[in-house]
Amino acid sequence: MALVLLPGLSNLIEDISQEKKLPPQVVESALREALLKGYERYRRTLYLGISEDPFEEDYFSNFDVALDLDEEGYRVLASKIIVEEVESEDHQIALAEVMQVAEDAQVGDTVVLDVTPEKEDFGRMAAATTKQVLAQKLRDQQRRMIQEEFADLEDPVLTARVIRFERQSVIMAVSSGLGRPEVEAELPRRDQLPNDNYRANATFKVFLKEVSEVPRRGPQLFVSRANAGLVVYLFENEVPEIQEGSVRIVAVAREANPPSRSVGPRTKVAVDSVEREVDPVGACIGARGSRIQQVVNELRGEKIDVIRWSQDPGQYIANSLSPARVEAVRLVDPEGQHAHVLVPPDQLSLAIGREGQNVRLAARLTGWKIDIKNSTEYDQASEDEKVAELIAMREEEEALQAEAEARLEAEQALRAEEDARLRELYPLPEDEEEYGDEAAYDETAYEEEPQAAAEDVSEEAPADSTDEDGAR
Repeated sequence: MALVLLPGLSNLIEDISQEKKLPPQVVESALREALLKGYERYRRTLYLGISEDPFEEDYFSNFDVALDLDEEGYRVLASKIIVEEVESEDHQIALAEVMQVAEDAQVGDTVVLDVTPEKEDFGRMAAATTKQVLAQKLRDQQRRMIQEEFADLEDPVLTARVIRFERQSVIMAVSSGLGRPEVEAELPRRDQLPNDNYRANATFKVFLKEVSEVPRRGPQLFVSRANAGLVVYLFENEVPEIQEGSVRIVAVAREANPPSRSVGPRTKVAVDSVEREVDPVGACIGARGSRIQQVVNELRGEKIDVIRWSQDPGQYIANSLSPARVEAVRLVDPEGQHAHVLVPPDQLSLAIGREGQNVRLAARLTGWKIDIKNSTEYDQASEDEKVAELIAMREEEEALQAEAEARLEAEQALRAEEDARLRELYPLPEDEEEYGDEAAYDETAYEEEPQAAAEDVSEEAPADSTDEDGAR
C-alpha cells in the first residue's frame, strides 16, 4: 500500500500546537490515535448492512499509525505473528508467505506489515470519526496539562475573569502565572458570594478549591469565593506582621452563604502574636481600619470580626462572641467541650446574633458547644443537674462506642486466628513452597537418623549375633 498523502501535515501540526498551547509531540500522538480510530471505523463500515460487526473491543490493538512528516502522509501498520496455519488474517501471517521474502523466518516471530487503505476507500464516516477523535484527544491533553499545571500550585488564590454562565455556575478564566495562557474554571453556586455582581469580564480573587477528574469531561478546575482560605490569603497580603511571622492566624470561621437572606455574610478570625509587644488585633485592623477595609472591599462588604486567641478556653470563648459583652463563662463539661456563657439581658440578642449567626460562628471558631444564658435568670443548681444528665448520656454513648470497638477488635482477632488455622489445613501456594522447603530439610534429617541408628546397633551388637541368626 502506498503512503496516504496529507498535504501541509507539518504546518497543520504546528498550527494546532500553537493554537492549543500543546507540544508538537502531543499533537502528533493525538493525530495518530485519531487516524487509527478512523481506520477502525473504516473496517467496521465494510460490514454495515451485510452481517454483524465481527470485531471485538481490543481487535485492533496490534495496529498502529506511522506519520511521515517529510513526505507529509501516514501509513497504517499491523504487527502479525508468523504461524503455520492462519486463523486470523489481521493478527497472523503464514510462514510460507514470509519465507518468500525472508528465508530465515521462524514460527512465532513478529512482522510489521503496511495495511494502509486507499485514500478513496477511507470513506466519509471514517474521516468524520478521525476529526471527532482528534478534537476529543486534544481536549483531553489540554485538560491533563491543566491538571498538572494547577495541581501543585503554591499560591492557591488566583485572579479570575468572568467569561460566561452555565446554569447556576459561573465560568471564569484563570491563569497560573505570568506568560501562561488562561484556562477555564468553574465557580459553582454554593461557592459564590451573595453580594458579588458576576457581570461579563468582571475580575475577582478566587480560591483554587480543587483540580478534579470529572466523568466525560476530564480534569476540571473548581474555584471558590466562599472558602475560608481566601480570607487568610487576603489578610496575609494586607498585614505585614503576618508575612513577617510576628502575627499568626490561628482559626477562621466563615459563613459566606447564610441560610437566610436576612443574614449577611460574616467571618470570625482568631489571631495571636508571637512577640509580646505586638497587638495582633490592631495589626490586622490597621490605622483607622485601613487594612481590614481592603479585605472587606474584596469580599464585597462581608462583616469580619478579628478577635484575640487565648490559651484559656473561657477567655477564648468570651472573645469569640465579640462584639457582645460577656459576664462569665462556665466550662460545665471540659471533656465534652461544653460551655455556658452568661451575658446581661441587654446583650443576649447581640451574643446570639441574627438567626443565631454570632454564636454559631463562635462555636465553629473555638470548637466548643456554647449555650448563651441570661445572667439574671441563670439557676446554677438546676443547670448543673441538666449538664450532669448530658454528661452521663455522653459517657454512656462513649462506653457503648468503646464496647463496639472492642467487640469488633475481638472479632477481627478471632477471624485472623481462624484464617491462620485454615492456612495450616489448606496452605496457599506460597505457604506450600515454605512448607516444602521445611519438609525437605526434615526428610533429610529423617534419612540420616536411621543410618546413624543402624551404625549404633552394629557397634553395640555381640560379635556372634550373626552366627546365632545363621544357626537359627
